[in-house]
Amino acid sequence: MIGLPAFRPDLTDYHDCINTIEGAVQRFSALELEKLNQDYGQAGASVLTNEKYQKTAHGQAMASLPLFTVRPLEMDTPPAPFAKSVDEPSQCLQGLRVIELCRVIAGPTIGKCLAAHGASVLKITSSQVPDVPFFQLDVNTGKHTTSLHLKNADDVNTFESLLKTADVIIDGYRPGVIANLGYRPEDLVSKATQRGKGLVYVIEDCFGGTEMGAEWASRPGWQQIADCITGVAWEQGRFMGLNEPVVPPFPMSDYGTGCVGTIAALSGIYRRATQGGSWICRTSLSQYNLFLLSLGTYPTEVQDQLRREHDRHFFALRHNDSVDEVSQRALCSIKYLYPKLFAKHSMQSMYSEAFSGVVTWPKEPLKVDGIKIGHVRPTRPNGYDKPTWEDWEGDETLLDI
Repeated sequence: MIGLPAFRPDLTDYHDCINTIEGAVQRFSALELEKLNQDYGQAGASVLTNEKYQKTAHGQAMASLPLFTVRPLEMDTPPAPFAKSVDEPSQCLQGLRVIELCRVIAGPTIGKCLAAHGASVLKITSSQVPDVPFFQLDVNTGKHTTSLHLKNADDVNTFESLLKTADVIIDGYRPGVIANLGYRPEDLVSKATQRGKGLVYVIEDCFGGTEMGAEWASRPGWQQIADCITGVAWEQGRFMGLNEPVVPPFPMSDYGTGCVGTIAALSGIYRRATQGGSWICRTSLSQYNLFLLSLGTYPTEVQDQLRREHDRHFFALRHNDSVDEVSQRALCSIKYLYPKLFAKHSMQSMYSEAFSGVVTWPKEPLKVDGIKIGHVRPTRPNGYDKPTWEDWEGDETLLDI
């Protein structure tokens, strides 16, 4: 799109890579890049301050949205109470079936959190759609994963059979992608009404504002793009003493949006259980970022203290440094200052047959009297399991560790 070859095996130096890409980008104006993004379907965006974002048509539309929304799609189906067991139930979402149609982090985090409350979460991806294997180590914890391509007739039939008993759908794709495959929320709710049991449809995307027809709602994107358009990247740069944006370290908006999406999903599940009906729940990376910005920045003295304590190497970062480089430097500093965050008693380990090794992840921080919260199966890569709700393995002794 910007005139570079797809592969440059001769480029092995980090700064040479940056200079090559940045030099190519600088040949275009911001407007020209926006036009190229649109023509090529690329997920790029200009970096805005929050003040400039608020003046855009999209920013003005988003200003009226709360952090998440939950509304009914139909109220004809009866309440679907939580499952009751002869024995004392150990997890509150036991018996609920969740289909996760998501990639990378934010949407899969919703599924991971619901699995920690006992839901059977089946992550469905296509082998023809790329994903990031590194993140699957974390976000696939507690789930089963399978591969279906919804443009293949046999896979569509399998998917339809799974839908018949699903309670929750998580949609983390760009707005319209799942709908264009024939699965609009309204279509799925119609099926749910015919079976006499409502459905909870949870949507997470980058820009937000789909239900309002906001200007950028249908654009593709991920965390760093949301951080850049809403002003979060500029706040990070200012904190570092720069008059330029820097993408924040770690996928914080991704995981934050995943937590918000979980709250929205639980709200929809609770309302289905107590009021009946089918519910649609929405949030976005941009909504999370706007909420974050609304909280304000730390007082000057706190910011000064953080700048003194953290590794000076971190503050040498610039706008053109990669996400990996930003996160790597931040992680080194955090490990040095806060070793307790990485202590063994805060972690849980289990052998993953799928990854042929022991995987360690943080224990769930939430505690609720009378129920257990945690995962009963180890992580696995995408597409590992058969597309079925039957014969799932699980180790409930993990809940007592």
